Amino acid sequence: MKRRPVRYTLLLARSGGGSRALTFPGWAVGLFLAFLALWTGVNLYLWHRAREVRALEARLHALSQEARRLALALEAEKAKNGALSQEAERTKKELEALKEAINELRRRAGLSPVNALPVRYQEGGQGGGAMEGWRAVRVEVLDLKNQLAELTPALERTLEVEQSLPAGLPLRGHGGVTSYFGRRKNPFGPGVEFHDGLDFSAPYGAPVYATGAGVVVQAGWMGVYGLAVVVDHARGYRTLYGHLSRLAVRPGQRVERGELLGFVGSTGRSTGPHLHYGVYRYGTPVDPRAYLDPTWYTR
Repeated sequence: MKRRPVRYTLLLARSGGGSRALTFPGWAVGLFLAFLALWTGVNLYLWHRAREVRALEARLHALSQEARRLALALEAEKAKNGALSQEAERTKKELEALKEAINELRRRAGLSPVNALPVRYQEGGQGGGAMEGWRAVRVEVLDLKNQLAELTPALERTLEVEQSLPAGLPLRGHGGVTSYFGRRKNPFGPGVEFHDGLDFSAPYGAPVYATGAGVVVQAGWMGVYGLAVVVDHARGYRTLYGHLSRLAVRPGQRVERGELLGFVGSTGRSTGPHLHYGVYRYGTPVDPRAYLDPTWYTR
């Protein structure tokens, strides 16, 4: 006895009116649930990333305030002890360098700069040559430098992973998506097939860019994908750029997000110029739509 395919029916009823039934095949419901799970996972990652950035911002803000406090303490000692000694002058320069380092870290983390120091150092003042206050300030400056040295590697790791994940669009301009991820009608004959990426309509020769930093693991002819490039990213991600007319990278090359990989073509199993873009997680294709948020894209 031939098994009938599983189908699901959704009944929409309107008060005071008629009802309408929508029927879906079982694979469509399964595909929707898989996409929902993927979308949830991506949003959980974004939430975790936002929490990491907030923690880094709080730490950098605290270091900025500490640098400002030390600068004011140095100003107070100068007012008590007159002209700057060589040690105080060196401390002033180190505070200025710390301000620049903190603001550079904030810039790389996507945060606005802060004014960690007073606008200028006021010269003059009365008093003797006691150096104890300046030396105390200098000890605290050295402690602040050690804290900043500990924070920098953590920020570097966070930014490196962030830059290596696929995010944004592989084209600077395109004519829309012509074929989506999942089951589709076979464009070359009868029946249906599984499509493991997105097809972007684009003119022949349009430049194609990496959506994340990584290493090119394949660049050349790849069967149905024609001329194609595969980039290996962090956390098990890989991206594929297929049906290219010409390559701009070679295997083993390190690329950054937004770097040129090749040019749109119609090589391989293709009906016309377009870009096939695929995202894989530990070797399994996933729907690239979850990674196309244009706010992630670095131009």
